[in-house]
Amino acid sequence: MPTVQYFEIPADDIERAQKFYRDVFGWDMQKWDNRENPAQEYYMFETRDDKGNPGLGGGMMKRQSPQHTITNYITVSSIDEYTSKIEQSGGMVMMPKTNVPDMGFIAVCLDSENNVFGIFEATNSKP
Repeated sequence: MPTVQYFEIPADDIERAQKFYRDVFGWDMQKWDNRENPAQEYYMFETRDDKGNPGLGGGMMKRQSPQHTITNYITVSSIDEYTSKIEQSGGMVMMPKTNVPDMGFIAVCLDSENNVFGIFEATNSKP
C-alpha cells in the first residue's frame, strides 16, 4: 500500500533552517551530490524516534515561491498509474513525472482540496 515515506522542507535561509532542525530535533543534513545539476543546493537527512529507530527521510531545498510549503511524498509503484488516478479523482498534476538521478521519479500534485503532495517511484520498483 502506498505510504508517506519522505518529506521536503523549503527554506528561505538554508543555514538558518538547518540550525533550527539540528538544534530542535538533532537532524544532521548532508548535501546531495546531484550529478545532473551540481549547482542545486539540496540537503538530505534521516529522522529517528527517541529510541534511535529510523523514521521518515527528509530533504531541504531553497524555497521556490512564497506558496512553497512542506511537501509529503508518497511512494507508489508507478507514477504514470497514480497520476492518472489523481486526475480521475479530481486532483491535478502540478509538476509532471521528473527524473531524480540514481533514485527514481517524482511528480507533485494537488488533491481535491488544493493540498500539495508528491509521489515517488523508485527506479527499482518495477518488476
